[in-house]
Amino acid sequence: MSNAAQGRPHPVTPGSAALITGSRVLLGLALSWPLGAQAQTVPPEGAEAVLSELSVAGNGERASGPVVGYRATRSATATRTDTALRDTPQSIQVVPREVLVDQQNVRLTDALTNVSNVQPGGTIQGRSDTYILRGFRTQTYAIDGLVLNPANTFQPTQRDLANVERIEVLKGPASVLYGQGDPGGLINIVTRQPTLTPSADLTVQGGSFGFRRVQGSVSGAIPSVEGLAARFSFGTQNEATFRDFGGPENSRHFFAPAFVWTPDPSTRVYLNAEFTRQHSQYDEGLIAFRGRVPLDNIRRFYGEPWSRYYGESNSITLLAEHDVNENLTLRQAVNGQWGSFNLLATRATGVNAAGTTVARRLTEGESIYHSIDSRTEAVGRFIDPFGFRHTALAGFEIVDGFRHPFTTQGTATSVSFLNPIRGSVPQIGTLALQSDLRQKLSLFGVYMQDQIEFFPGLQLVLGVRFDTADQLYFQRTPTTRTIPPEQHLTGVSPRVGLVWRPVEPLTLYGSYTTSFVPQTANVLDVASPPPETGEQVEVGARFDLIPDRLTVSAAAFRILRANVAASDPVNTGFSIITGQQRSQGFEGDIAGEILPGWKVIGGIGYLDAEVTKDATVAIGNRLPAAPVFSASVWSTYQFQGGPLHGWGFGGGLTYVGERFGDITNTYKVGAYARLDAAVFYEIDPTWRFAVNGRNLTDRRYIEQPFNPFNNQPGAPLTVLASLTARY
Repeated sequence: MSNAAQGRPHPVTPGSAALITGSRVLLGLALSWPLGAQAQTVPPEGAEAVLSELSVAGNGERASGPVVGYRATRSATATRTDTALRDTPQSIQVVPREVLVDQQNVRLTDALTNVSNVQPGGTIQGRSDTYILRGFRTQTYAIDGLVLNPANTFQPTQRDLANVERIEVLKGPASVLYGQGDPGGLINIVTRQPTLTPSADLTVQGGSFGFRRVQGSVSGAIPSVEGLAARFSFGTQNEATFRDFGGPENSRHFFAPAFVWTPDPSTRVYLNAEFTRQHSQYDEGLIAFRGRVPLDNIRRFYGEPWSRYYGESNSITLLAEHDVNENLTLRQAVNGQWGSFNLLATRATGVNAAGTTVARRLTEGESIYHSIDSRTEAVGRFIDPFGFRHTALAGFEIVDGFRHPFTTQGTATSVSFLNPIRGSVPQIGTLALQSDLRQKLSLFGVYMQDQIEFFPGLQLVLGVRFDTADQLYFQRTPTTRTIPPEQHLTGVSPRVGLVWRPVEPLTLYGSYTTSFVPQTANVLDVASPPPETGEQVEVGARFDLIPDRLTVSAAAFRILRANVAASDPVNTGFSIITGQQRSQGFEGDIAGEILPGWKVIGGIGYLDAEVTKDATVAIGNRLPAAPVFSASVWSTYQFQGGPLHGWGFGGGLTYVGERFGDITNTYKVGAYARLDAAVFYEIDPTWRFAVNGRNLTDRRYIEQPFNPFNNQPGAPLTVLASLTARY
């Protein structure tokens, strides 16, 4: 047994107290909700939409359903209710599945390129995904509105897109509904729902650097049970990549079964599960030296062929909705997550002054995690005595998260900086303890929201959430054994937003939102350091350039992030809470159809993101990986008739300005512009063939700076061919 496997705790399954409490509160909400004698009959939240979707009747878009074309009109990410985007007082962009298909995206990173002020922030050595939203890094996301394990610092696998219906990015703090969260925003992945009408699709892809992928989905009714439908989605891929690993290929395998049961028109039960297995090279990328990252050879690899990483992530979500009557809907959601990873790799620790040698160490580690999330909600629709229409949401959430990473390390041979030659042999038996951490985080939140329509075109959104968090962790290093007292934190997250539509194609809005994150820093003689908080002021507009077809949106914002932990300059190994950061700027997005067959999606952003207060970092330093200017546009055209009917082509341009790679601004990576293109042919509704090219000019650039020893280069010219069969 390896050193990393010793001392590993047995996972503890959280109890059922959250479910029992949730059931009791649901009953109380049902009995006490103010409906009023003069309440008008309003269709239950999502009732008609779910039934029409299951029967493929096509009565219009719904928040969790497919989008026709590139332009979404509804979302539930910002409000937890099926709300028109133009009635949302906060910037939110949606990347529909049709965009993923046209761009042949296999990475979440590629899909998010279509959203303004969103940049890839690092792959955690090829293991996962992180992003920069409005200047701030986030290492987590939500699936169907449920945020991933709060105790994890990153997801152990990269996200697969096989079962993704749409990707939604809510800009700015979102703690009013989601509890803890980063101030830059929230990424919410909406999955594909089962349908009663049979359907299926299968896509085979192949391309540069040995890339092979097969993905598919099949959906339909289960004959033995009335109202029960199922969907099974999968994706499996292998890839050698353009990096000079000299070892096994990277691979990822994904499977996602989903079920929807409607025993009667007023009740809906959803079950969605996801299982991911990932084998990949532990790849830190390129190394910075003397203020820049050399790009003379983007294949350069400082690891060893035997370096490897294995990660697995699992998730099961059960959601039940019941319409008590026309004005009240009750919901209960329960999500369980568990997984693990292990690795063996060499890691760079420094470059000598002459820039000729890279020092390395040998690292072996593994980690396990699990969490359970129970969310109970009631949605009421009524008209008050003044004639104002209300959509009120009330709920509470209980979350328990746990993780246990265990790491050992030892010496490894150095390699040349410019010409690394592999060949070291891992001396696993000599590894010594680096870190042994056990962390448990429990959250409890109560939240309320009211969407008030004073009259058509004027709405007020009010919301507030009260959170408590209990955190307990044990950390052991070669020289210390730290068992801080249990931290108990509280947070209040208000939100207020106003939406005004002076004329039908134009919507104006303004909002104030906040975020809350339990502090994980170890502060000397402070049992419960203040949580990290964020607040945003935003004003924006949405305008339908072409009614029901093409929409542009714009926003200006200012975000303050407070209580940022910094290294204690006096007491080594501890932190102090003095930091403050600010991000302000503006952005614009466009999505829709210009002419029949001509579609477009894209965005442009400006960011002024810097340190405004800190004890160890210079005030005025730029936030890492946040460019001042960035922009992207993607457009396709498909012939609607004539001899070229079925043929289509597309192209896109992505520009990212120069970025600093770390918070101390010791090095910088250059700006780049990348050109992509596609040509496709839909033989008939059943068959689709496409060829996509990415980085057509073969530009060398750093796509994801993370720290001086972790800088992922962008892929060179890449060609990907795909064949899709649909039923």
